[in-house]
Amino acid sequence: MEQLIPKLPVFFLILVRLSAFFVTVPFFSYKTIPAKARITLALVLAWMMTYSIQTTNVSIDENYAMLVLKEAIVGLLLGLVAFIIFSALQIAGSFIDFQIGFAIANVIDPMTGAQSPLIGQFFQTLAMMLLIATNGHYLLLDAIYFSYQYLPLQSAWPDFGDVAISVFIMKTFTTVFAIAFQMAAPVVATIFLVDLALGITAKTVPQLNIFVVGFPIKIGVSFIVLITMMSVMIAVMQKLFTVMFAAMRDFMVILGGG
Repeated sequence: MEQLIPKLPVFFLILVRLSAFFVTVPFFSYKTIPAKARITLALVLAWMMTYSIQTTNVSIDENYAMLVLKEAIVGLLLGLVAFIIFSALQIAGSFIDFQIGFAIANVIDPMTGAQSPLIGQFFQTLAMMLLIATNGHYLLLDAIYFSYQYLPLQSAWPDFGDVAISVFIMKTFTTVFAIAFQMAAPVVATIFLVDLALGITAKTVPQLNIFVVGFPIKIGVSFIVLITMMSVMIAVMQKLFTVMFAAMRDFMVILGGG
């Protein structure tokens, strides 16, 4: 007990960063995971990291409140970077839904509680299964663990006005839209050709109600393309995971002044 009391300030700081990280990071922040399970996991991980991270003793003084605030911001931002990269799945689903006519039928995502496109929900569910199958959720925990190498507990406040952060944000959003376009391009390009064929058919056969016929044709063709290109979609999702982990590491290096 006497050895535990000096570690309590360090334990609390680690718990703050972990808890903030679990609020925004994909998979651990989803509402389908009970809050009690997330709290218990954060407590257990914080207790383990307290004795595994090389830190000096932290005392509760007038600067402790600022350290708590810094840890909360760092955890939120680190999880937010992963969430932004992961949102490429929703963007790709929005592109596809708009082309095949599913944009008017958004559903409530049970994992986030927000509205999401139908195909985007399918992509996200598939990506979650792939993430768990490849032990990617362990790599998310590794990211928050190794973040203390770049931004220790008693480090100074990060310079959020640094130009490197602005460049990182622009590159991140560019990468997100590029990956979303790669996932949606096969279906969008195919549906464009279907629209072109339907337009020619409407001109050559005016008696045909192209709006009634075209809707199920576009849905059927898009499903066939999705099934055919599923291996490509999975490969792009694996690339998405690689980009997500690399972006989290690069962001911590920037915040740490590296």
